[in-house]
Amino acid sequence: MTNGPEQIASRAVIRDLYNVRSRPAESESIIMPLTDEEEQRVRSVLFSELGNRIADQGWVRFPAYTLEDRRRLVAVAHRLTAHWGQQVFVEAEDHTRVRLSLAGHEALPGLPEPSMARP
Repeated sequence: MTNGPEQIASRAVIRDLYNVRSRPAESESIIMPLTDEEEQRVRSVLFSELGNRIADQGWVRFPAYTLEDRRRLVAVAHRLTAHWGQQVFVEAEDHTRVRLSLAGHEALPGLPEPSMARP
């Protein structure tokens, strides 16, 4: 038996693939939690951005795909309540959206929402 170019190339491919592992599907991927510093920065940005929107129109809708996202939005609502001295209400609209609002701006069932566009 001789080691022709095809056999050498075959060995190289096998050697290169030896340590290859398949990636998990998107649904199986692990979401890494944020570090304390990252969490603090995210909450600060949400406090500022969502607070500005609530101050402008009385309410805001924001995506919350995970339990941690929902917890984060509830914490931001509590922080806004303490900052403004008036209650910021939190309600889950569905599995992926949370609405934060001031008194008088709660969502009423069956009524269409006003436009999200800024003036």
